[in-house]
Amino acid sequence: MISSNTRIWIWITQTLGYNTPKVRKIYELYSDVSDFYNGGEQEWRFCGIFSQNDINKLKSVNISVADRIIERCNELKYSVIALDDEKYPQCLRNIECPPAVIYVSGTFPDVDNRLTIGIVGTRRATKYGIDNSYKFGYALSKYGVAVVSGGALGVDCASHRGSLAADGVTICVRGCGINASYLSENAGMRSAITKRGAVISEYPPDETPRSYYFPARNRIIAALSDGVLIIESGVKSGSLITANLAGEMGKKVYALLGNNSPQNEGSNERIKDGTAIPVTDFMDILTSFDNLYATNDKVDFNNLSLEDIEAVPVKGMPKLRVKQSRVNLTSSNENNNIDYPKTKNDNLNIEIKHKDNVNLNTIAQSVYDYINNEPVHIDKIAADLNIPVFKVLAALTTLEMKGLVQALQGRRYILK
Repeated sequence: MISSNTRIWIWITQTLGYNTPKVRKIYELYSDVSDFYNGGEQEWRFCGIFSQNDINKLKSVNISVADRIIERCNELKYSVIALDDEKYPQCLRNIECPPAVIYVSGTFPDVDNRLTIGIVGTRRATKYGIDNSYKFGYALSKYGVAVVSGGALGVDCASHRGSLAADGVTICVRGCGINASYLSENAGMRSAITKRGAVISEYPPDETPRSYYFPARNRIIAALSDGVLIIESGVKSGSLITANLAGEMGKKVYALLGNNSPQNEGSNERIKDGTAIPVTDFMDILTSFDNLYATNDKVDFNNLSLEDIEAVPVKGMPKLRVKQSRVNLTSSNENNNIDYPKTKNDNLNIEIKHKDNVNLNTIAQSVYDYINNEPVHIDKIAADLNIPVFKVLAALTTLEMKGLVQALQGRRYILK
């Protein structure tokens, strides 16, 4: 149910536009935005925020425009989170020009209480850039990190794909309406993202892209991310806008070390001038967050199970064949569910014993001791052990890499 105040915030976007600091001023001045709306011209004139041109727009646009947008959101089953909603991320509310509303397809994760990394880079990525975007998205997701990107071809799309292959949470921030046909070849990917995260936008559902929407969109990616990783960026790449904004917000900025090709000129320059931390491995990112991940375990990128998600085309990315089975992200069944292959332990009830002297840290040992030969969901592990989910995920990834547990369908785990 979309609230009456959300209706007003939508109306504000249709009068004052997007990416304006006046939205934040309204939020700070009025504890209830309905007071702003009901005050009318006299209130707008004396609150000291608006020009005469702004007031003319506020007078001329009927709130019915918001009603039509809400009706469209209901048709498409999109949710709308307004600036004064308790679900609105504080990290977005803190920026100079917070979106008045966020349109959401899927489930918007609690970005204020989990580690989020933005992955950005060129649309014309090389195979090196595509491969690493995929691998960083995959590995970070395996450690419970939410991956944020823009859904474009090249680096963006590959990082989303990596997160999806790891059954992770990823957020796609569009520079147009969620329902716009722009980049229709990525529609399968966006549909898959809504099953495990969210596709979001500050623009109404059918708003077509405009050139200035994309730089504005980048401030949202930067705000949602605790750190931003640049993978292949030319000197004039829009991804550098995101990195610059993240730096101004006090976020960590990373850049993948690359060769001297034009695709790396921008990211290499950031490394040289000290505005980006050079990385070669996802652990370089995780270990830069103090007291978050106390592990030196490495994922062997060359042996990652890279899923052949044929519904998710990535420019420059060769199709990868899976030895056992494929994940179908465009299933035509009634619920459009994702079909996972059964694993060898799914229907077995044999006794599997814990191994001794496995050299684990305290949390990983606790998780290992808890798991037995009956499948158990990650949420139950976290609840019963009173350990945050992201730390349980990190422990489970360590146990998987050591061959001690096996991940089953539906985020369940069993002794291996």
